[in-house]
Amino acid sequence: MACIAKRRGRYIIDFYDTYGKRRWITMPKGTTKKKAQEKIREVEDQLRRGIYLPDKKIPNFKEIAKDWIEYKKPNLRFSTWSVYEGHTRNHFDDFNPIKINRITTAKVEKWITARHNEGMNISTLKKILVTLGQIMAYAVRHGYIDYNPVRDAERPRGNGETKEDKIRILTPSEINSFLDAEKDMKYGTLFRLSIFSGARQGELLGLKWSDVDWENSQIHIQRTFNNQRWYIAKTETSNRKIDLGPAMMKELKHWKLACPPNDLDLIFPNEAGQPINHNNMVNRHFEPALKKAGLPKIRFHDLRHTYASLLIEQGENIKYIQSQLGHSSPTVPWNVYAHLMKATNQEAPSKLENTIFESNGSKTVAQNKKEATADTVTS
Repeated sequence: MACIAKRRGRYIIDFYDTYGKRRWITMPKGTTKKKAQEKIREVEDQLRRGIYLPDKKIPNFKEIAKDWIEYKKPNLRFSTWSVYEGHTRNHFDDFNPIKINRITTAKVEKWITARHNEGMNISTLKKILVTLGQIMAYAVRHGYIDYNPVRDAERPRGNGETKEDKIRILTPSEINSFLDAEKDMKYGTLFRLSIFSGARQGELLGLKWSDVDWENSQIHIQRTFNNQRWYIAKTETSNRKIDLGPAMMKELKHWKLACPPNDLDLIFPNEAGQPINHNNMVNRHFEPALKKAGLPKIRFHDLRHTYASLLIEQGENIKYIQSQLGHSSPTVPWNVYAHLMKATNQEAPSKLENTIFESNGSKTVAQNKKEATADTVTS
């Protein structure tokens, strides 16, 4: 148990640490007894929780963030690690000099408010908060703190923006106008395949002719090409086979005949036989085709959203949509596209009635509807 003694005009806190080592804390000159007692309670609380460290040995936030980012490096894709590294380098100046055990939920919320007032995008702020939470969780695991202050911090609220505002879906007529606007056969086939497969941009750029199953009308997603790097499909659900229709398969056959041979066997190679640069593709073909078709500027990823929304609109099973998109769970497309689900569906109860009534020879829905119409006319 800690105790206080006064020597040469200063209060001294005398105690044994978690490992049984005797320690002393000399309070600054002029410290009152009340302040010294508050320090004792703080030390005793840290000892009780097993997280006591001398002040000189407590790292600041910047040191913990540096250790965390190095720890994550071998376990992440370079592109993902770069995002985390950018967060730690550019957004945590307020926390960097602070001792890790001095960062509280109140300080985190103050930081959130400041970023929000500066006009930071809500989506960006939430992503940076994920990084901050992981850094603090790392500090908990290594015994510097026993509680993650980010966990209870109130998250930033949206400004009324809905999923419909974020996702831009092309209508069938807009799709036709867009595809007609692209005259280059390679890029026309690429855009068409994006719409009719829902594959991600990196998955499309990494496709090889050996990935096409001509017999079963499918493409096999096994790898991606992102930020000038190759990656294998990172999960079982990402490594998947996507069904294609006969018209799309016909377009692929035509493009195979015209596609210049390349050592990588790529479906969409550049002039040097290497994967297409995604920025060049967007700037030189995707956006010009949208403009020529008289369509507003959208993201390439919105072609994937268009594919999903059209499957939903035609009543496809959510589990099938999940498997085609390569999501880890049916809840992912459900959460993203729930606003596209119809609130009413008169066909469903009609089918249910038919199933039940036909089994015992009762009148079908169609017969009841016909009789109801006749009664209305008679009356």
